[in-house]
Amino acid sequence: QVQLVESGGGLGQAGGSLRLSCAASASGFSRYAMGWFRQAPGKEREFVAAITWTGANTRYADSVRGRFTISRDNAERMVFLQINSLKPEDAAVYSCAADGGVWRSDLRDVTWVYWGQGTQVTVSS
Repeated sequence: QVQLVESGGGLGQAGGSLRLSCAASASGFSRYAMGWFRQAPGKEREFVAAITWTGANTRYADSVRGRFTISRDNAERMVFLQINSLKPEDAAVYSCAADGGVWRSDLRDVTWVYWGQGTQVTVSS
């Protein structure tokens, strides 16, 4: 079982930056691929970014590539999402998620099983 708690959301200015954090409880955290998703009001949840268990490979949604960076610190059981060049359309509840499998290197095959409660990102223009 993996418990995830996000933090770092809040109000950001368009063009500005935010850094989201996700703390994981599982002792085996380093085995899991991790991801970030977001859901805006009235919209479906969408994939944002993912990172393999080693941190060597990442994957991004087209809408955020070049602006967002996912990273992880396995020693601290943390995953981060650096958001730069904020846009109004980035406003959403951001949730981190953990893979249901372990040691996965292909981020296209991930089954996201564990979810955090989310942190709100609001963007002022």
